[in-house]
Amino acid sequence: MSSISTTGANDVPSDAIRAALIKRLRISSAIADEDISEIEALPISVRQYPAETAVVRDGERATDCCLIADGFCARSKTIANGKRQILSLHIPGEIPDLMSLFLHVMDHDLSTLTPATLGFISHETLQKLHRRRPVVAELFWRDTLIDAAMFREWIVNVGQRPAPARLAHVMIELRERLRIIGRVDGASFEMPLTQEQIGEALGITAVHANRVIKQLRQEGIVEFHRGHATVLDERKLLELADFDDRYLHQSPTL
Repeated sequence: MSSISTTGANDVPSDAIRAALIKRLRISSAIADEDISEIEALPISVRQYPAETAVVRDGERATDCCLIADGFCARSKTIANGKRQILSLHIPGEIPDLMSLFLHVMDHDLSTLTPATLGFISHETLQKLHRRRPVVAELFWRDTLIDAAMFREWIVNVGQRPAPARLAHVMIELRERLRIIGRVDGASFEMPLTQEQIGEALGITAVHANRVIKQLRQEGIVEFHRGHATVLDERKLLELADFDDRYLHQSPTL
């Protein structure tokens, strides 16, 4: 098993880690300066994780919530025959296991997709903050509800759209979430999933995922290269995905 290292403040500035969360929260919620100060004061333990490493497993009792400072993570569920369904993708600034504050035993896995820098905040610290600052608790509650909205969209995507549209939808969602944290470069953005992982996210085999990727490339819609996706035809991609971004709630008014 790959080792996990604990990183000191000199290696990863703690303010940069908190800034990733605050930057994303500002998009979806109205945050007062005093609430930002409370979040900035949170004590964070920073650890480096290799790619494809479990952060917390199904059945475990978490004692911390993790904040992604850099890298990509995924939540997933593995059934008895070993097949895995990726349930969601997570990017810098997100706390993908916030529900563990109140759901004491994990009912799915959280793991890294890429090498990742994760900041851990103890449940006790977050619970005290929620009691002391109810407005901050509301911010995190809204964040959890947005997470649930994305889950609903993923259910529809896997259950009702054909495979090419599924991939197009996941791509646009990931791009729009990366855009708000400044991680989109023109027509290109990070999409560090293998063909097998794409299949697990779409509910299809790796072989089928390979055919879908080739189809989108041959139709001049998208190009994939070394963990990045480049949109070649924006109009075709949007039409294929049938994408409506309201469920992302990227505004305090939504």
